Amino acid sequence: MSIKKTRQKLVDVARQLFAKNGVASTTMNDIALASGKGRRTLYTYFSRKEDIYYAVIESELERLSDKMEEVAAKNIHPQDKVIELIYTHLSSIRETVVRNGNLRAEFFRNIWSVEKVRKNFDEDEIGLFRKVYTEGKAQGEFDIDDVELVADITHYCIKGLEVPYIYGRLGRGLTDESSKPLVAKVVYGALGKRISSKSDTK
Repeated sequence: MSIKKTRQKLVDVARQLFAKNGVASTTMNDIALASGKGRRTLYTYFSRKEDIYYAVIESELERLSDKMEEVAAKNIHPQDKVIELIYTHLSSIRETVVRNGNLRAEFFRNIWSVEKVRKNFDEDEIGLFRKVYTEGKAQGEFDIDDVELVADITHYCIKGLEVPYIYGRLGRGLTDESSKPLVAKVVYGALGKRISSKSDTK
């Protein structure tokens, strides 16, 4: 098995154990036994449990990043793309947290540790929004003076919605489909679809 595959195998096994038993109750020996790789191999890749915990989070964020990039690459209207990016982020984060069972408590408890691992993902996502906003501005769909600032604001707004969205506190009783038009109205208003001036119509 290649080095990359061996490392990923260890990360996958660790994720399953963390999700089932919690990070605190899982030992390096548990991971070594469950992976069938042995302690020596495990310690070759990860010197401590915290390192493999961070690798698990990073791996989950990479999955989310891939989904976001797929949306950004779609040949759809820039406005629709923004809404789809927002909902892809939120639904994927919720899916990740729910899928990982006991790991979710650790995820929220160690938010500052998670922040360190999230740095690359956050920067990549901001870059995707910059790209979409630049595209929409060039097409005359968005009236944005500072694309970088608006991309930053969008990212941090979505990030702030993660916890209430995961716990179903965002738009109680509304499905994603029924809430999308309401969210779109707010987002489109903020992005300021360009309005023709009187001089443009002459």
